[in-house]
Amino acid sequence: MPTISTNPEISFVVVNWNTREYLLACLESIHRTVTDIPFEVLLVDNASQDGSVEAVEGRFPGVQIIRNPTNRGFATANNQAFACMRGRYALLLNTDAVLLDGAVKALHTFMETHGDAAMACGQLLNRDGTRQRSAAAFPSWLTLVANETVLNLLFPRKYPGKHRASTSPHPVDSCIGACLMVRSSAIREVGGFDERYFFFFEETDWALQMKNAGWKSYLIPRADIVHDQGKSVGQNVRARIHFYRSRYHYLRKWHPRSFPLLWALVFLRLLVNTLLSGAGVLLSFGTARALRHRLQTYIQLIFWHLKGCPEP
Repeated sequence: MPTISTNPEISFVVVNWNTREYLLACLESIHRTVTDIPFEVLLVDNASQDGSVEAVEGRFPGVQIIRNPTNRGFATANNQAFACMRGRYALLLNTDAVLLDGAVKALHTFMETHGDAAMACGQLLNRDGTRQRSAAAFPSWLTLVANETVLNLLFPRKYPGKHRASTSPHPVDSCIGACLMVRSSAIREVGGFDERYFFFFEETDWALQMKNAGWKSYLIPRADIVHDQGKSVGQNVRARIHFYRSRYHYLRKWHPRSFPLLWALVFLRLLVNTLLSGAGVLLSFGTARALRHRLQTYIQLIFWHLKGCPEP
């Protein structure tokens, strides 16, 4: 196992909240796959109650741990690590992500040879090797009303989907933050995450800030990362509420004049999805458990909207 460097090139930043086993697998993948680049690991723990910190202290004593007394969210936790990192690059890694051989090397080599790149992400994979969506277009009225698959088919360059096969690096609007390498000088220029985001959309907002400052974001297809999507944040209605709150903050921040219309489009689509899910439950006579769960989630989200979108 390589020794964590006192003069790191890369600062791995991992934010954890009650994902002990995923966290240990994530950290093990760093030490297993990064053998020729000096690095440090900063773990920010958001008040976990599952023994995560103790387990890391026992198995990875070189990891620097920042303990928060409460769950401060993803944006704030990352900013805490940025304040004390020493690497020329930060590599943000979700606890539900596992690096495959050569992934970090591919990201680092690209960043070293492309000075216009503020950030780069790899190809996220399911456990069976199928691709996940690894990059995203900036949100707009079209992305709010149109089906994502249709946009991927009609405008594959503007709206890249997980089925787009590519072997060469290419620019994207924003990177999915499960595994994201960011140039430290770009962070110093633009600043860290907007801490008004608790979870979701932080990296999208960041990418737009970087773009406005003249930087670019890239997807590196040959950098492979296995991602157990959703395990680091959960998939219950509370997580969905955080998603909607973050999306509304993004739209209000970047599209203030058209925000009321955009909010209405989001709510209209939620209503349509609720009706379609309800029809699916009826047609299946209530036997499809996934459909029932989806319908219950949509109904709770509608009531949350009707209450004025309060804090979850």
